[in-house]
Amino acid sequence: MKTPNFGPFHIRKWYLQVEDTLANESGVAADGEPVRKIVIAAAVHNPYAGRFEPDLSGFIEPSPALGAEFGRRIREAAAGAAIHSYGKACLVGVDGEYEHGNALLTNPAANPVREAVGGGKSWVPSTGKRGGPGTPIDIPLAHKDALYVRSHYDTVTATFNDAPNRDELLVIWAFATRGRLHARLGGLRASEIKGQDGLV
Repeated sequence: MKTPNFGPFHIRKWYLQVEDTLANESGVAADGEPVRKIVIAAAVHNPYAGRFEPDLSGFIEPSPALGAEFGRRIREAAAGAAIHSYGKACLVGVDGEYEHGNALLTNPAANPVREAVGGGKSWVPSTGKRGGPGTPIDIPLAHKDALYVRSHYDTVTATFNDAPNRDELLVIWAFATRGRLHARLGGLRASEIKGQDGLV
């Protein structure tokens, strides 16, 4: 029996991954500040593992508290740096459904994260899958205020050596402090964002 230790959730472990890229793949030094990518994840017990549950509101309704904790942790990990892009993912243990992980990534959980990074007008790119401990997952990134900013389309890969267990799921958020180094595909620049509709 997993005793709740974070509101109604039982969280076994928190994860933090930070990477700083100082030069691009060709070895050319950063055009400005390095890219810092931050991944934060929580290994959460899945009470729905091994059975079909038609009503997932027991996960969705308390999820804002989980989002607020992700927000607190990203502010701490960013150490004062502004967050420019974000993404989210779930990795569900093999006794669970993909839907179980998605229940903790909906707007109730995401809105506190948006607030923590200074607002976010664009939808959060998302992905997920089922797997066991050590399964790698690629988390998509896009600008938090305008999806059409090509320079901020990116990905960060994460692995978790001991999660998820069969009856767990990983809730994963990723962030970046700028767009790709030497992005040169044209299109809308971050400095040109109007911030009206989450697209431009």
